[in-house]
Formats: sequence, C-alpha cells, structure tokens
Amino acid sequence: MLIHEDRLFPADPTTRTIAKALYDSVRALPLVSPHGHTQAVWFSKNEPFPDPAKLFVQPDHYIYRMLYSQGLSMEDLEIGVEHIQNPRRVWRLFASHYYLFRGTPTRLWLDFAFQELFGLTERLSEKTSDLYFDTISEKLNTPAFLPRALYDSFHMEVLATTDAPFDSLNDHQAIRDSGWKARIIPTFRPDSVVDPDFAGFRENITRLGQVTGEDTSTWSGYLNALRKSRERFRKMGATATDHGHPTANTANLTETEAVALFAKVLSGKADKNEHELFRAQMLTEMARMSVEDGLVMQIHPGSARNHNRRLYEKYGRDIGADIPTATNYVDGLRPLLEVVGNEPGLTIILFTLDESTYSRELAPLAGHYPCLRLGPPWWFYDSPEGMTRFRELVTETAGFYNTVGFNDDTRAFLSIPARHDVARRVDCAYLARLVADYRITEQEAFEVAHELTYGLAKRAYHL
Repeated sequence: MLIHEDRLFPADPTTRTIAKALYDSVRALPLVSPHGHTQAVWFSKNEPFPDPAKLFVQPDHYIYRMLYSQGLSMEDLEIGVEHIQNPRRVWRLFASHYYLFRGTPTRLWLDFAFQELFGLTERLSEKTSDLYFDTISEKLNTPAFLPRALYDSFHMEVLATTDAPFDSLNDHQAIRDSGWKARIIPTFRPDSVVDPDFAGFRENITRLGQVTGEDTSTWSGYLNALRKSRERFRKMGATATDHGHPTANTANLTETEAVALFAKVLSGKADKNEHELFRAQMLTEMARMSVEDGLVMQIHPGSARNHNRRLYEKYGRDIGADIPTATNYVDGLRPLLEVVGNEPGLTIILFTLDESTYSRELAPLAGHYPCLRLGPPWWFYDSPEGMTRFRELVTETAGFYNTVGFNDDTRAFLSIPARHDVARRVDCAYLARLVADYRITEQEAFEVAHELTYGLAKRAYHL
C-alpha cells in the first residue's frame, strides 16, 4: 500500500487510539471547500480530463516548482501550453523524479489519489511510469471519473472557485441551468482592479466599467462598479471575497485624499509608495462593502509573487515562483479595524505566510476583535508540521472557535479529498494529545473535531 491507515497519528499507543477514534467520527463528514482555485468550466462542460499530465502535473505548482528546482525546464514539462503535445513524456519525467517529493505533503496528497482513486499500490517511479499513465488514462475515460461524478464521489457539499470581478460567471450559470444539484459558487477576487502593480491594471478598470455600466474613471463610479460586481457574484451564490495583497497594510483616507490618489494611480504617475497606499485604502473600502452586503472577507497577504522575473515574463503569473515574506498585522490592520473592527456581523478571515505572527499578532487580534477569524495554514505551510505548529501557537490565545476549520486552496481537483484527510488526521492527533494530557475531556475532543472538520467552515463562510 502507498499510504498507511495510521499515518499522521501519534506514535504513542494510548494517544494513537484516541486519535483514531476521533478520526473515525469525522472521516466521512462532507467536504466543505470554501476557498480554492478549481475551474467552474470543468463542471459546466463535464468533459473527461485529457490525460494524467494535464490532470496532475500542469495545474499544480507544488509539483513543477520542485521539478524546476532540480533542473527540469518548463519547456520539458510543457507548462503554460493549452494542449500538451507529449503527455506520456511529461509524465515519465515526473515519474522518474517522484523521489524528490519524499517527506513532503505533496507526496501524501498524490499517494492518496493514486491509491484511493485509481487503485495503484506500487510507488510511482520511472519503472512504473507507464503502468500509472495507462491505468489513470483508462479510468479518466469512464463515467465515474467525469468532473461531476468525482465531485459527488468526494462527498462534497460545497466548492468555491475564485474569479475576477469582470468574469462573466457563465460557467456558474450553466451549472445552475443544467439542473445538477451540486453547490459550486464563485468567490469575488478583485486584485486585478485594486492593485496598481497588477498587469493590465488600467485596462482592467476600463473593462470593469464596461461590464457594470459605470464610469470607472471617477472614484465614485469605480466604487459603484465594484459594488455592482459584488452583487452580481452574490446573486450567483458567492458568500466571500478574497484579497491577495503583498502586505496587510490598510488605510483610512478622507474622501478628498482618496479621490486624488485614485486619479494619480489611474494616470500612471503614482510611485511605489502610492501604489501601496492605494492597495491599503482598497482593503478598507472592501471591508466597508462587506459590512453593507455581508460577504465574508479573506485577506491573503505576505507573498512576493512572481519572484522569478524571467519565468513571469515568459509564462505569466502563478508559475510556482512565489516566496513568503514577513507581514505586520498589528500596525497594518489598525486603520481598517478602527473603521469596522467592531461591526456586528462582519467576518474577516486572516491568512499568513509568516508563522512568526501566529502567537505574537494573529492569535491576540482574533482573540479580541469579534470580526476577525484565522484561516488555516496556507500554501507553504499546508502540511502536517505546519498544521501542528498552527494549532500549538494559536489555540492558547484564540482557542479553536476563532479559527475557521480547513480549506484546501488548490488548483488540483483530485487533491481535495487528500488535503482534507490530512487536516482531519492532524487535528485529531492534536486533540488526542490534549485528551491524553487531561487538558480536555474525550467528549469535548469529539465535539471540537466535528467543528474543525465541518461546523466552523460552514458558519465562518455563511454556508
């Protein structure tokens, strides 16, 4: 077998027995996936995935960043092309370097999919490459492996995509019109029209105006266009927004100051500091809009995106070259919190790529402000060790109920059940240690396990 039934549980027999009982109580609960980057078109068209390379390698930057770090070229992996010309060759390259993923969460996710979905029990390698490719290819062409069938077999209750404010949402509408009862909802991601450093920023604002019928050359028209876009998303089932900013800085400018800054940014004459100030102001504006329309606000700061400029210029965004940076939440969020921090009904979910902020900043903030909740370990820390560190450093101040359970944040559709399974096992292992240390009762641990797996995400994201 590729994966052991007791993986990620404590080595101590007594604690492991408690962890297994907790896990057995939550392992079959529905998957709630309130934040991710899968594509609605997969489910609107419901067509077979083309081949194993297109399914596993091409969409997953966890995979190709590791391969690139060991000297494989993006050209050899056919990254960034719409149609892979030689998928078996790409797969063989991946298979022959699969050993690189030893000890990583990526291998946990992949081995889960290989074994649980495709029935493979011998490790992927150069030797087994063709066996894997042929087995997976054959199953991908059966009705059970169409996107909608997989969604149902994963026991998913809700799946959120992430979409630009001028996205037509036609695929979401097509899913609704088809009569399929699955709940697949969009998430409003305005980065392309609130970040002056985003490629095509001014053109994107013009496009936003065209979609909404607002004059986005004016500050008031621009804000109205954003409100209209949010409402369009809300009508399609969206419950949340998402903001990927380089920092957690916020601002609270006067109307006059905001009008002047917007005009300068739109003219292309603003400098680096003014770009950052505009992003900061827009986080506060988005929070104000969340007070108005009830959309949950997610803030994902702290990534130096597209760090490898050569790859960015050739392949575009999100090519696996993003690096975590230090983030200041206490000072950065203060202007926003002074405006809306005490508003009833507002929910702001904070994520971080700076683990040093867990106990120093994030847990104390979420442990005080009623609007703040802490998102799960994200991206580089979506791992057994990262999840454990999160629980250890956050729980002592924020408790369990100021966190939001788990979300998978993935582009790789078949990794969703594997990622949720890892999170369930790690949380149950952590709770088991608390029970073994007589810090909580076993009954309390069962209640918390259910909340971490299901209840917290449902409530935090208004699902």
